[in-house]
Amino acid sequence: MAFADNLRELPSIAHIAALHLLDKSGNEVASIPNQPGKAGSLTVYAALAARHGSIDAAAAREGLDLFAEHTQDAREHPGKHPNIDRLFELIASGKRLAVRIEPQS
Repeated sequence: MAFADNLRELPSIAHIAALHLLDKSGNEVASIPNQPGKAGSLTVYAALAARHGSIDAAAAREGLDLFAEHTQDAREHPGKHPNIDRLFELIASGKRLAVRIEPQS
């Protein structure tokens, strides 16, 4: 399926202001705000966190499938899709990122 189709199948992010990714020491390594241009990535990462409890290699592989056509574009253009690049890095490194959801106020 295409990315847009995959997004329609995932839970709503209306209640999320941002998603924060934390390393094993609890330091924030990235955040994805709920704003135009980031909402698709936020939707994917939030769904992965809900299903897996964190973002590890297994979650990252699922995420690459969900990003669909954007995954190949990210392979061909490193740096263009940092949230997809991060998934590639997690698979390669075997690291895990904890997730903290910041609710809408």
